[in-house]
Amino acid sequence: MIELEDVWKVFGSDEWAVLTEARRAEPDAAVLKRLRAVVGVGGASLSVGKGELVCLMGLSGSGKSTLVRLINRLLEPSAGKVRIDGGDILSLRPKALRELRARRIGMVFQSHALLAHLSVRDNVALPLEILGAARTQREDRADELLGRVGLEGLGDWRVDALSGGMQQRVGLARALAADPDILLMDEPFSALDPLIRHDLQTKFMALSRELGKTTVFVTHDVDEAFRIADRVVLMRAGRIAQAGTAGELVSRPADDYVRRFVANARLPAARDDPPAKARAIA
Repeated sequence: MIELEDVWKVFGSDEWAVLTEARRAEPDAAVLKRLRAVVGVGGASLSVGKGELVCLMGLSGSGKSTLVRLINRLLEPSAGKVRIDGGDILSLRPKALRELRARRIGMVFQSHALLAHLSVRDNVALPLEILGAARTQREDRADELLGRVGLEGLGDWRVDALSGGMQQRVGLARALAADPDILLMDEPFSALDPLIRHDLQTKFMALSRELGKTTVFVTHDVDEAFRIADRVVLMRAGRIAQAGTAGELVSRPADDYVRRFVANARLPAARDDPPAKARAIA
């Protein structure tokens, strides 16, 4: 469903110079300082199978949020290929790209990004309004999704009257409104209290499995990644350090960095195998 092939994202005044240096060898701090540049993502290759839930995990600045934004071109890759369901999204013109984002990709942010002047129901229904759906259709869909995320009967409320956890549920319902194939989630639960966070993880896991969404979920929390993901992709300094199941990262770490990162992690209860088509190239 999602394929990234040798994808790079560099930030700097001379993008090609940075890319050239980075491709020769991982540039040291002196080179980056001279070029006034940052390598956000370096040579990432990743494939996410249909219906698979993959977590991008790593420390702050490891490139995980940058990588997830390259999947739907909220950031433009400096080099490489990005495909959705076999189609090259880097070749899409603005109108086709907007259509792809509106119909096939839902995104949930850490900050909720809700519109305070709209009701809870209208926030959830917003993607359908953008697509031109009739009011009754989008309101019925919004109410259905509010019930699924545990907010039944709150459609007429103001979003600023909701708790942080409830607002994040609204954000999740909105991401699902247009029934997208793909969900991109950037640390959606990291600002929540532990009990609320655990509850939302459970709700999200159930919804994801029930609806069969292909999901890329960004987190810096190894226990969260191990609990919810079919596979985990651990990033370091913009590069993929290792990709695999929680058990694989713990039992067969690729290097000392991976070993130290997962050393104190709690392995989840036994999970079903991830989809057969899912694979990653680290």
